[in-house]
Amino acid sequence: MTNEQYEKDIVFLVADKNTKFALNGLLSRHVSLQIQPLRADRRDIYIHPEKDSGCLLHSHFFLRQFINQYAFSLIIFDREGCGQEQYSRQHLEQQVENQLSNNGWGGRTSVIVIDPELENWVWSDSPHVDEVLGWSGRHPDLRTWLVQKGRLTAPHDKPNRPKEATEDALKEARIPRSSSIYQQLGERVSLVRCVDPAFNKLKTTLKNWFSLD
Repeated sequence: MTNEQYEKDIVFLVADKNTKFALNGLLSRHVSLQIQPLRADRRDIYIHPEKDSGCLLHSHFFLRQFINQYAFSLIIFDREGCGQEQYSRQHLEQQVENQLSNNGWGGRTSVIVIDPELENWVWSDSPHVDEVLGWSGRHPDLRTWLVQKGRLTAPHDKPNRPKEATEDALKEARIPRSSSIYQQLGERVSLVRCVDPAFNKLKTTLKNWFSLD
């Protein structure tokens, strides 16, 4: 079936408001993603009420109602907090993809598990990270400060605890925590510099489904 045979193009199921806002920011950049524009009236983003564990265990139940309405479904949640952290992100992705495929989605679904959590996407090597987190022009710069605080082992590494590093940086800069910060990051941070495997899977999946060709 082609996309035109469905009422809408894609339904996203995510674990929390921060992920929803980050995704909205990313989807506004279809040129950078090298995909067709995903019109707001042909896509929806839902937050699972049971957060990461709900996405892991119950995505197939939640999305069953949409099988004939949307051409594709895509699920995003964190490995940390899902309740099965003993497994790799690849194992968890395959587990949920199998459940969805067996419940009617076939090959029209994909699962993105962020390891360990969404904030891992924040820490790309982009100057916009400093700007959005309130660190432009500060001394020391953000990454040097994180090394001094023990959150980074070297300025070009990613924090082992990305969520805590993000929260520390915002607190130090006196920037209130807000989901809008994640939308700003999604709208501005370089998509090329982020080498996180889950992020690359997201980009590849969207290109496969909504190619410009």
